[in-house]
Amino acid sequence: MTTLYAIHPSRLGDLLLVGELAPDGGTLLTGCYLPGHRRGPAVDPSWREDAAAFTGVATALDAHLAGIPDGPAVRVGLGGGTAFQQSVWEALRAIPWGATVTYGELAAGIGRPGAARAVGAAVARNPVSIVVPCHRVVGADGSTTGYAGGIERKEILLAIEGARRAVAAAR
Repeated sequence: MTTLYAIHPSRLGDLLLVGELAPDGGTLLTGCYLPGHRRGPAVDPSWREDAAAFTGVATALDAHLAGIPDGPAVRVGLGGGTAFQQSVWEALRAIPWGATVTYGELAAGIGRPGAARAVGAAVARNPVSIVVPCHRVVGADGSTTGYAGGIERKEILLAIEGARRAVAAAR
């Protein structure tokens, strides 16, 4: 399968979008990385640049960053990762716009109470930032901790969504 990529300018900086063609001809987003993303990939020479393949993704990201909660849907392919990481990433997708949960609450939600640190490690390896909303996970005290794209970007995303608990705690 051919890996596609595009660079999409946004208010958070140039996003590296990575994906693959789905059998129906659409694009599955497999990666969304912010500038300086911890553990983010470099563009591989075998990847094919194809901005047109990410038009829908770019539209959805722009809507999200403009504060539109129910923008266009993005088809996500969360391949890779362990079964545990997959369960955490799926749980992230269930956190509603404007809501935050703690790492402990997320761990309990997947049936692994007491695994907050392991959940934090899995959240940190989420390959599809913004779309799979790892920015909605906060510290036990509501503080904005740990974000592979940088704490300041996490705070911007939470502010865009009006996530009061984390925004208030960050002040």
